[in-house]
Amino acid sequence: MEEQIKAKLETLRGGLQADGGDLELVRIEGKVVYLKLVGHCGSCPFAMMTLKQGIEASLQDIDPEITVERVE
Repeated sequence: MEEQIKAKLETLRGGLQADGGDLELVRIEGKVVYLKLVGHCGSCPFAMMTLKQGIEASLQDIDPEITVERVE
């Protein structure tokens, strides 16, 4: 599952990079994915929406129990 998560994150990075941001995978513990948002995404007021409604929702295509946590 870890490789699937990494591959999905790579596909999502393009959209973030287009807005001047990016994401860094910090770690995966079970079904919890810890991400750091950087660039414009790191300070964006919509960062949590991006994480939960964008990234987490996409990762749940792999497994509906996956959750995403933000790391500062």
